Amino acid sequence: MIRSMTAFAREEHQEIWGKVCWELRSVNHRHLDLSIRLPEEFRSLEPLFTERLQQKIKRGKVNCALYFQSTQQTNNALNINVELVNQIYQATRKINEITGQSSHVDALDILKFPGVLNLPTLDIEQISDTLLKHLDGAVKQLIAHREREGTQLALLIQQRCEAIAQAVQQIRAELPQILSGQRERLLNRLSELKELDNDRVEQEMVILAQKMDVAEELDRLETHLLEVKEIFTQDEPIGRRLDFLVQELHREANTLGSKANHISTTHCAIELKVLIEQIREQTQNIE
Repeated sequence: MIRSMTAFAREEHQEIWGKVCWELRSVNHRHLDLSIRLPEEFRSLEPLFTERLQQKIKRGKVNCALYFQSTQQTNNALNINVELVNQIYQATRKINEITGQSSHVDALDILKFPGVLNLPTLDIEQISDTLLKHLDGAVKQLIAHREREGTQLALLIQQRCEAIAQAVQQIRAELPQILSGQRERLLNRLSELKELDNDRVEQEMVILAQKMDVAEELDRLETHLLEVKEIFTQDEPIGRRLDFLVQELHREANTLGSKANHISTTHCAIELKVLIEQIREQTQNIE
């Protein structure tokens, strides 16, 4: 399945311990470039999430963010250690008796004592499987989005490949007539010479044939088109291979254009370059 590298996914769930939301955004990139943003309490799980993303996604710049709202935070629940507060209060009274001073203890100062507030804690290891499950759901959405867009990209590329194949066939069909016309014009020019050297005529004919022989370039263009068609059937990332084939197509089109010695062939060579450039633009976004 052909996949684009541009996609977005969002997976949100309410658990007993809080609300979890994964957001994934991806754009085209030469390699896999992961950026993961996590709440502080889940920092220790970053290697786990990174490994999972690397297993599922092979190419593209991917921004991954986890948003979390604890149920305890939502309920604004604060658990005060009353026993410790009483101990602190009694201790301050004892100090006042010893020093003979009457110092006032502010409630906010007491709250700053370690252990006075029993803040709720999460068992990160226990909920890591749930977070991974929801991440998998977000990745599944992202891949589905990539595949939908990839199908459209594949269709556009296949249409350009068909147009290239038609241009190649047109050049093949016109080539004998073009060569015949070039030979005739060469003979007419040579016949204007006072002394016609048969060896010179034969030599010029050979040079002309070599200059205009584009059969090899046409064969390679068709071979590369068949390879493009074949890799579209592969169930793996094809972006890099497609990049290479587009470069080869462009190379052959350039050679063809440099050998073109007829307005029709030149026009076809230009059209080939335009079509190949359109394929290259689409290929940049394929995983």
